[in-house]
Amino acid sequence: MLLAQLKNELWKLFGKKRTYIGFGAFVVVQSVMLLMFKYTKWQSHFERMLSGNGYLATDYISALTVAVVMLWPQIILLMPLYVTLVGGDLVAKEAEDGTLRMILSRPISRVRLLFVKWLAGIIFAAVLVLALGVIALIFARIYFPWKGMFVFGQTQTDSTFGLFPANEGLVLYAFAHLFMAMNAITMLSVAFMFSSFNMKPAAATILALSFLFVNMVMQRVPFFEDYRNWFITHHFECWFLVFQKPVPWARIFESESILLAVCATAFVIGSTVFYVRDIKS
Repeated sequence: MLLAQLKNELWKLFGKKRTYIGFGAFVVVQSVMLLMFKYTKWQSHFERMLSGNGYLATDYISALTVAVVMLWPQIILLMPLYVTLVGGDLVAKEAEDGTLRMILSRPISRVRLLFVKWLAGIIFAAVLVLALGVIALIFARIYFPWKGMFVFGQTQTDSTFGLFPANEGLVLYAFAHLFMAMNAITMLSVAFMFSSFNMKPAAATILALSFLFVNMVMQRVPFFEDYRNWFITHHFECWFLVFQKPVPWARIFESESILLAVCATAFVIGSTVFYVRDIKS
């Protein structure tokens, strides 16, 4: 019965037009970013950086390199928006439409209903991240050759400068998406928690986005530098650590454990509030 209920929730989720807004936005944004990288000084900046470090730029300005470059702004700005949009809808939208009371008239516990909806949201978040990575790589391959990968980036605590053969780069690229999927699941869980409260879907989405952006801003305030481990957006950066040599597995495991705990906590809080909530009101 659990699989049948999950299938039904997935049909409802992917039957809504707003579910596909994120996929469409990724296609548009990546197309624009790809053209900017190809025909502006953005590419020249990377070439100078590689040449200044003694590397031949033509060996590393590739589809993999450009795909990673396109991921950064999208996972920071766009992914939270579209993940929380769906997460805030999962429960609050059905309560607003009045269909939630009909569903609860069936012999199923409220916790089980929420758990199935949460699983459907997790699947959506994973599919969205997979689509983000695949679309970026396919679009980049149209304009750039399949060669080695160059990765350069600066987080709040680390800087990364890595060069990898094409095969190794592809493996690392795919591996990084596992951690990006965990980031998306965490964002969705926070929005899902607010959606379980007695509020409108838009309010749940806005609260989740506010929570994420407050974390992002506060972790970069110098006064809170010693407390950055308390902000979940700090742990979102661990996807980029897979490109470091050696890979800091201990830190990655710590961050992923914290994000997993945040997801579980959000579900427990949301299900507790929903369990005692008067749906008729």
